[in-house]
Amino acid sequence: MGKRILVLQGHPDNSQRHFGHALADAYAAGAAKGGHEVRHIEVASLDFPLLRSEREWEQGSLPAALADAQQTIKWAEHLVLFFPLWLGDMPASFKGFLEQVARPGFAFTGESTNPFMHKGLTGRSARVVVTMGMPAMVYRWYFRAHSVKSLERNILGFVGIAPVHETLIGRVGELTWEAAHQWLAKLEDLGHAGA
Repeated sequence: MGKRILVLQGHPDNSQRHFGHALADAYAAGAAKGGHEVRHIEVASLDFPLLRSEREWEQGSLPAALADAQQTIKWAEHLVLFFPLWLGDMPASFKGFLEQVARPGFAFTGESTNPFMHKGLTGRSARVVVTMGMPAMVYRWYFRAHSVKSLERNILGFVGIAPVHETLIGRVGELTWEAAHQWLAKLEDLGHAGA
């Protein structure tokens, strides 16, 4: 029986296709062939403001443009997040999207004075696919993959999404045709397996 999979594209530029888009397409094609149901969210196509205060995050209304996105996250059993590494982290628009949708009452609920009592998105797994200009080994070992680890621990893990797996792809601007197609094939295989 197939999984319900959300392919979440976090590249902030949707004016042209990037390698991250091709990777997401390959994953989705493999997932469809594997019998999984796939839905997509492209963050760059959504219009929403950035949160500017804790009060707004806790008590403000979810922007109407994100209501469907939040319900799609709730629907999914497995989330696959794609984004390029920008200045050592995820793009600001993608972080802003995650801040908006991961609100109290949805991503977690609490009792009395402890808002972190119940993780609202347990029972879901994830894969984080990050493209970058530097070698992935340098990012993983020298920089300790700090932004990916922060995403896994402070956002995904915080709301109950586990396990989380990583696919880090370095030197994307220098990939040969053969290397690029090997990555696309790998993502298609991961999609087929629902992993």
